[in-house]
Formats: sequence, structure tokens, C-alpha cells
Amino acid sequence: MTEAGMVDLLVIGGGINGAGIARDAAGRGLSVILCEKDDLAEGCSSRSGKLVHGGLRYLEYYEFRLVREALIEREVLLNSASHIIWPMRFVLPHSPQDRPAWLVRLGLFLYDHLGGRKKLPGTRTLDLRRAPEGQPLLDQYTRGFEYSDCWVDDARLVVLNAVGAKENGAEVLTRTPCISARRENGGWTAQLRDDRTGQVRTVRAKVIVNAAGPWVNDFIGRVAGSNSRRNVRLVKGSHIIVPKFWEGRQAYLVQNHDKRVIFINPYEGDLALIGTTDVGYEGRPEDVKADETEIEYLIAAVNRYFKEKLRREDVIMSFSGVRPLFDDGKGNPSAVTRDYVFDLDETGGAPLLNIFGGKITTFRELAERGMHRLQKFFPNMKGDWTGAAPLPGGEIPDADFIAFLDNLKKSYPWMPRSLVTHFGRCYGARTDRIVGNATSLDGLGRHFGAQLYEAEVRYLVSNEWAQTPDDVLHRRTKQELHMSDQERAAFADWFRAELAQAA
Repeated sequence: MTEAGMVDLLVIGGGINGAGIARDAAGRGLSVILCEKDDLAEGCSSRSGKLVHGGLRYLEYYEFRLVREALIEREVLLNSASHIIWPMRFVLPHSPQDRPAWLVRLGLFLYDHLGGRKKLPGTRTLDLRRAPEGQPLLDQYTRGFEYSDCWVDDARLVVLNAVGAKENGAEVLTRTPCISARRENGGWTAQLRDDRTGQVRTVRAKVIVNAAGPWVNDFIGRVAGSNSRRNVRLVKGSHIIVPKFWEGRQAYLVQNHDKRVIFINPYEGDLALIGTTDVGYEGRPEDVKADETEIEYLIAAVNRYFKEKLRREDVIMSFSGVRPLFDDGKGNPSAVTRDYVFDLDETGGAPLLNIFGGKITTFRELAERGMHRLQKFFPNMKGDWTGAAPLPGGEIPDADFIAFLDNLKKSYPWMPRSLVTHFGRCYGARTDRIVGNATSLDGLGRHFGAQLYEAEVRYLVSNEWAQTPDDVLHRRTKQELHMSDQERAAFADWFRAELAQAA
């Protein structure tokens, strides 16, 4: 505490940037409150392409520094959370009608070497007529390239940062919007409303960090009564989920006629995640959804390359997120920078740090640099620490997840391998906190379908701020994709009856 009743930092926004900053700041010894108007990661941070990557296509816009920093962060994050982040190989079939082969090779060479790659294998050239990766592709694609990036469970990345913040002393408030913030006596007086109870709480903070994502300008003007010369540009990115239609664990990256690239990634075992689009967006971020034009665009991009043709009825689910990109004046949404910008307003001795832009891969670095900007207000805070610190559950020796999973199976021989994998992927080294003293599946309580058991649900309510069925099924476990309509409905009924009050 900096003075009686005053916290050091009030962080607005429970997406990846807000959760990352709350964790970093709390670990430096600062008192922190994080407030989020909805659930953690309910906005763009659970609606991404679910990749930790350098951004291969950003090289085309000469974003060399951004790509280098993202590639460095890729391995930092892989070491810190190998249960929710893991390597993936991407096959890029070459189309002579689009980017020339020499340009692709140059881009991949830079991609391999810009970030000091250590763990991930490098690029290789493929003869798609002979390589198994070429089997699902149309015969006209005879040459390709394969390179490395990483997959991430984006929503769990946010939640685990919030858990890390809490374990370092931060207070995390979900479904609690900041409804007003005013500068008073060299600090901030803010009102936070609990939307479940309607109760309004007044807090005092020395500094506010505005990590509200698409709502960053709304907070500046409407809530804080301030202003900024910077703006956020909203760009909609949509994805579709379909049954997986190829063999193997590899993903594909294809170039569409408009020069945009589309990722076609294996997802949740037997599914595929395809995206994304880049469309300027003018509406309310809360109302965003994939429209039919985008869905048909993604289907057409796949069908341009693959023998098995996707149809509209193959789409199991679609989702869309609004990327809060820093408005750099570029007309083409795909050309708008994915870099981030800080805007520090020190009016009245009450600092407001506004964050514009950013991407999942660089959230940790963004948080660290954000704290550097606030160093002068907290001269006694501790130094950088997150670069070598595992995220909760990531305390896995040598970040060797496969060996960890084998040992986990030995610890729970009664548990099906599929359930061991589910627990290991979600909770890593903290799986024992869900399993507890159970010695059989019956010990995990009610089975709701797929891999979802009562013990896990109660853990999520008690430890990860799950307050609704959707919090559990969609953001924290992805089990909605594997359950029937009847199972989802039965779970929702049980949750509301058994756990709504506890949540």
C-alpha cells in the first residue's frame, strides 16, 4: 500500500495484456487490483488464432523488430508454460501465382534466424509429390516449405496469468466494470460495480493501467474523463471450426488470391481451426460475429488448395474477435501494425497508462516494458522476473511435456490416457489439485460428458473465477466442442442449481 486505503495499481481489463501486467506488477511487490467487466478473456483474448508466433507475414511490411521480439518471446513462453503452449509444424504449399518462391525462402530464412531460435526445428523444403504432408493437397502444388511456430490455449494463458497475479497478492475482480475514475489529491478515485450483486465499491489507486483492449478509448473518455491523441483501430478477425480433413499433426498456411494468408490448424484432436480474416469493424465490440461472407471466404481459401472440398454445412462453429490495433493510419487492415504503443498521461499527478495494440505472443514483454514506464512512480519495486518464471502449472522439468504426461499416467494408472492428457494440458504440474485423493473415476464426481468431471468444475469455480457454464465449457476447458447438445444443457442446469451461488 502506498497510503492508507490506496493500492499502487488499478488494472482495467482482464484480457491477456491486463492479466499479464497484473501478474508482473504483483510479483514486483506492488499492491494490485485487476477489474474486468466480463469474464477473463471473454473478448479478443479467447478469439484469436491460438498461436504463439513471430508473425511470418509481418516481414512483408518490414516489421523486423516486431518479428524478432515475437520470435524471442516464443521460446520464453514455451519454456514457461509447455502444458498450454507447444511446437507445431506449418506446411506452406507454394503457389506460383502468388508470392514468388525466392521471396518465401527469404522470409523463412529471416524467420529462422532473427530471433535466435534454440528449441524449434528450422525450415525445410518439401517435395509435395512425395512427402506425406502433400497428400491432402491438390496435385498442382508440387513444392512447399515447412517451418515451426507454437500453438497456445489463449484463454487459459489469460487465466493462468490472473492466477499468477492472485498468488502474488493481486485482487482479481471479474464481472466488475470500472464505472467511473477521477483524479483526486494526486491519485485516482475509482468506482467498481459488481454486476452480480449491484454493489459499488470505491477504491483509491496511485496509478491506473488501461488495458481495456477494444474499449481503451471508451475508458479514456467516458470513464476517466481524459483524452489521448492516440486511437485504437478495430479490425475483425473471424475463424471457423470444421472436422479435421487430413492425416498428421501438421498445420497448413495457404496464400489466398488477395495475398492474405490463412492458417489451417489441427484443433482439439479431431477438429480443424481455420482463419483468420482482416475486416475493418465499426460496431460495438460486444456484438462482433463472423458473417457469411467471411465464412465463405475461408472455405474458398481452403478449397483452393485441398482435394477434399469443404462445404458450408461442415462448419461446426464460427467465432470472431475484434483486434484492438494501434491506429497507424494504414488503409489496409492487414497492413496495420500489430505492435503496441504506450500513452502515459500524468495529468494532476495521477498517472494513467493507456495501452494501444499488442498481440498474444508479446504480452509478457509488453507487461515488462509497461512496468518500466511506471518505474519512476514506484522506485522501490522489484526488478524484472517473469522471463524465467513458469506460469502456474508450467513447473515441468526441462519443459518436457511428453515425459511429464508419461509420469502423470503412472501416477494415475486408473485414469484413461485421454483424461490424463486433458488434465495435463489444462493444469500441468497442478493436476493433483483437481484429482485430489481420488483413486477411481467415481472419485472425480459426476461425469458430464467428454472429459468433464465434477472435480474439475469445482476447482474452476474455486480457483479460476468460473461463474457460468460458458466460463467452464468455452473458455477454460473447450469441452463444449466434444459434448452433445443434451450434455451441455444438462451441465448448464446442474451448474446453475449447484454452483451458481458459490461462484
